[in-house]
Amino acid sequence: MPEPGSKKYDVHRARLRKEAENQGVPDQDANEEANAKLQESPEWSARGPRTERGRGPKGERGERSE
Repeated sequence: MPEPGSKKYDVHRARLRKEAENQGVPDQDANEEANAKLQESPEWSARGPRTERGRGPKGERGERSE
């Protein structure tokens, strides 16, 4: 799954932004609308840290939720 900041995410956001602009939405609003659509979708949301190190110091880690 692509995550925010990845190339696939950015390409998809650009396409959504262009569609909104073609429907008459102003530039700034089109960008915000595209971001909102992507953040609502579970397919495009961030999944969290990928490694144990990314979860933080060992003594401060909670139980693994996966």
